[in-house]
Amino acid sequence: MSEDRRVGEPELSRDELIHSSKRAVAERLRHIRQHHPEGPFTLATLAERASVSARTLAQAESQEGANVTLETLAKVAHSLGIRRIAYFLDESVFQQVNAELDTLAQLRKQKVEGVSARRSAPTGLPPASVEQLAQLLSGILANAEQARDTLQELPPTGPPIPPHESGS
Repeated sequence: MSEDRRVGEPELSRDELIHSSKRAVAERLRHIRQHHPEGPFTLATLAERASVSARTLAQAESQEGANVTLETLAKVAHSLGIRRIAYFLDESVFQQVNAELDTLAQLRKQKVEGVSARRSAPTGLPPASVEQLAQLLSGILANAEQARDTLQELPPTGPPIPPHESGS
């Protein structure tokens, strides 16, 4: 959770842990709804996409948070292409997934489509690397399009192929 106990920090009471957890889930729900590469989403849009009620999401995002179920979190995560429900519960997974989503957003800004970037490093690709990757992919696509256009303009070579005659 966003406020995991560190060495030397006092242990949270049960009620403090519950409140802290609800607040972390609320912040992460709000963050992904507002910052997802396909968003931002309204509560109603995300609720429809995830097949949950807008009221449930509103309560989960409220300042005090709500007792949101794992089922609801799983539905929201799945609807947004997030495979790890721990996104809402674990700070390191939250940071890792956000870095991956930022990388995808940067690629989309560079007009690179149809590319899915997954990485194993805990931090996202540096912006310079994303820019280089986007330029490389854009160049490949431009060259492929140019080659296709050139091939279409070439006259056919060799003798014409006669139409297939069927024997009776």
